[in-house]
Amino acid sequence: MKTESMSEINGLNPYTVECEDLVKRFGSFIAVDHISFKVSRGEIFGFLGPNGAGKSTTIRIMCGLLLPSEGKARVNGFDVAAQAESVKKSIGYMSQRFSLYDDLTVEENIAFFSGIYSIPKKLRRERMGYVLKMAGLEDRKDTLTRLLPGGWKQRLALGCAILHQPPILFLDEPTSGVDPIARREFWDIIYQLSEASHTIFVTTHYMDEAEYCHRIALMYGGRIISIGAPSALKESFKANIILHLDSSSPLESIKALEGREGILDVAMFAGSIHIRVPNQESEIPKIHRILEDHEIHVKRLETIQPSMEDIFVAMIEEEERKTD
Repeated sequence: MKTESMSEINGLNPYTVECEDLVKRFGSFIAVDHISFKVSRGEIFGFLGPNGAGKSTTIRIMCGLLLPSEGKARVNGFDVAAQAESVKKSIGYMSQRFSLYDDLTVEENIAFFSGIYSIPKKLRRERMGYVLKMAGLEDRKDTLTRLLPGGWKQRLALGCAILHQPPILFLDEPTSGVDPIARREFWDIIYQLSEASHTIFVTTHYMDEAEYCHRIALMYGGRIISIGAPSALKESFKANIILHLDSSSPLESIKALEGREGILDVAMFAGSIHIRVPNQESEIPKIHRILEDHEIHVKRLETIQPSMEDIFVAMIEEEERKTD
């Protein structure tokens, strides 16, 4: 028997985003293909996938910027097609372009967006102080925005997106183009917002960022091919064995191993190679023999825990086999 949560009993929808059979067509091209999901309050929900997967199109529909071709979607209780203006007023949105004005100072940008979001004048000084502190820009408030390093500009853009304290934030590729340290600092802020009950809906093509999300949807070819917590996706992948290979010639190693019986997949990972196999006991000696026959020196070959990128590559391979 279905039991109701306290939030449902009290009339509060536990989901800030609800999407059912959503479709978006551009002419004959289907950018979003019948996707369904729900996002809970305070959840960090990641849309993961390569460029062109349909992530940004989906997020623009959720933000009331694009009309869906079919299906239904609600954000903060508002229908994205019929109540797009209400959706826009109730969310925060940040894109990879940061949506800032480079010819304004930090403080002037915050003041401008305070007006855009119709924040009462008596609250603007308080909100400005909050954003400056959160972004670590208290000593740079008079700096022209174009002179800020990428990581600082990124945090300023996030601060401007939450000036009106929206219950949900849509972040579209927010860490694109910033260095790894700035990316990690940005995610520290995301965690703080989640703990304060903000829902965070984030798209990214950085596979390592999936580990920071409570749940992720893996998107490919306009469809969601898997959805769940990172730990659950890894658990479902445990039957797959990943070998890490360092060799004297990575490209030649890939050519030598691709298509061999017992080798499920071979892919380059930051100068090394990951090999997916069904059985390590039989395949490791075989791989040594193959590479020796090609006069390739093996520096390292060992079993490793699969990363989210390993899992995503394997799932894409499976999807492509279905369409062959």
